[in-house]
Amino acid sequence: MMNSFKQLSFAAAIALLPCLAIAQNNEPVKVVKSVTENRVDVSIGGKPFTSFLYPDSLEKPVLFPLRASNGTVVTRGFPLAPNPGEPTDHPHHIGLWFNFENVNGLDFWNNSYAIPANKKSQYGWIRTDKILETSSGKKGKLTYHANWTNQQKDVLLEETTHFEFSGDKNQRVIDRITTLTAKVDVVFNDAKDGMLGLRLAHELQMPTTEDQKFTDNKGNVTTVKGGTHHVANGNYLTSAGKTGNDAWSTRGVWCKVYGKMGADSVSIAIIDHPRNANYPTFWHARGYGLFAANPLGEKIFTNGKSEKNLSLKKGESVTFRYRIVISSGGSTISVNELNERARVFGNSN
Repeated sequence: MMNSFKQLSFAAAIALLPCLAIAQNNEPVKVVKSVTENRVDVSIGGKPFTSFLYPDSLEKPVLFPLRASNGTVVTRGFPLAPNPGEPTDHPHHIGLWFNFENVNGLDFWNNSYAIPANKKSQYGWIRTDKILETSSGKKGKLTYHANWTNQQKDVLLEETTHFEFSGDKNQRVIDRITTLTAKVDVVFNDAKDGMLGLRLAHELQMPTTEDQKFTDNKGNVTTVKGGTHHVANGNYLTSAGKTGNDAWSTRGVWCKVYGKMGADSVSIAIIDHPRNANYPTFWHARGYGLFAANPLGEKIFTNGKSEKNLSLKKGESVTFRYRIVISSGGSTISVNELNERARVFGNSN
């Protein structure tokens, strides 16, 4: 199985990050590590863009919030900075994150303050212990090291993640390369909840008046309340032409969510990379605001017709690469531009 998943070393992977050939007149990026808090702040063109948060109070590191170039926050505020009237389901959905539901039986995805103490042993933590690099310039760079652990802090995986941030007057771009190295034999058991996840602002949800119920792999049921106030106006579109709820469980090179936020059209696109496991990814894109790329959820996405487990022997590594493009203005990013961005990203090799 590992023949299809062997990856380059992290150092080699960094060299593969492509230039943003499409972007014009990139604005200067500033990346600043706080001296008093576990956070790194990123600004583009002198305006706040996002912060990398890794306090001990969170079960994983996150980018939160994310802003469009016009300053609009495109991620949900709850639970860190709640906004009036927005949904309060799934408290583990914070900003932009990367983890998985079943690693040697531990659930890294669903862990949050809402899990009872007597059940915490079934959940995993991602504990960031080192900021390896921060740099500013035409692109901003941030590299960190973290450990994927159980409750006793035994390490299953070492993570090294490298971010590159860039932007112009209409777009913000995040390139993420994450390398996971097994400290013990590890199996990512095919599961629905993974891997690159983003929780959308209320406006970018798809409109619905019906309540929805979702059950995680531990049997916990979450109810998402339907809305009647017409704030939500979002929609999905994939590279395969799937729209709305039909995007969920389908494969695509990219997927974008788009809608109106104030007077502007706003979109967020996630682009998969050909070197990622099980490319092109499945989209775990829910109308209630969860937007995720999960290459390892094939069993549920195909109704049991096939499955994709990923095994790493001690010392082996796997690398995941993604590009996130946030656009705002008179119109959202076009299919042609997304196809070109995907081509450039994919040819980075």
